[in-house]
Amino acid sequence: MPTKPTPEQPLPRDFFDRPVLDVAPELLGRTLVRTTEEGTITLRITEVEAYAGEIDPGSHAYRGRTRRNASMYGPPGHAYVYFTYGMWHCLNLVCGPEGHASGVLLRAGEILTGAELARARRPKARGDHELAKGPARLATALDVDRVLNGTDVCGADPAAPLRVRQGTPVPARGVNSGPRTGISGPGAVHPWRYWIAEDPTVSPYRAHQPRRRAARLDADATGS
Repeated sequence: MPTKPTPEQPLPRDFFDRPVLDVAPELLGRTLVRTTEEGTITLRITEVEAYAGEIDPGSHAYRGRTRRNASMYGPPGHAYVYFTYGMWHCLNLVCGPEGHASGVLLRAGEILTGAELARARRPKARGDHELAKGPARLATALDVDRVLNGTDVCGADPAAPLRVRQGTPVPARGVNSGPRTGISGPGAVHPWRYWIAEDPTVSPYRAHQPRRRAARLDADATGS
């Protein structure tokens, strides 16, 4: 009989090498590990959104490959980091076969260890439940920027800057789904946002609003 993986083991690449709508809800409860020179933060993933590449009007890859979205076309199990509103970064995990350009936006999470580092990066948070409540807040708390674009997240090296571990998967009965935040047009109808029911770290849903010059930190809803 195969041995059941432990929460500390890395997620294998074949986990990500599947359709994005299978991967996205199964990422809930997994652990993201961010290691920097300052120390390590571990985060339990509590909210995600799926983006299905060139068939998805909400995806950055809907109109094809560009310099910005090239990492989405790379091998599964890598990071796609983009810059939005001229201020914030967002972190996605690439999935599906190489060349397909699908990915999962990490929208929110619970800081399990390293909260002191996250607080220093997010001093205006009104409590630890808000440290990574929203994709830009998550990236800020974890010190994620474009330097990490294309990083392999499936490795076991404890010194690697970004890794995803098995964690504790959430049963389907504990997962809610609904429209993606801030998406307009045909892509707005897809219920491809998934979150852990009743979790206080999950970000509030916001329908699409016309872009304003002064973008708020929690309004970084642009999809991948």
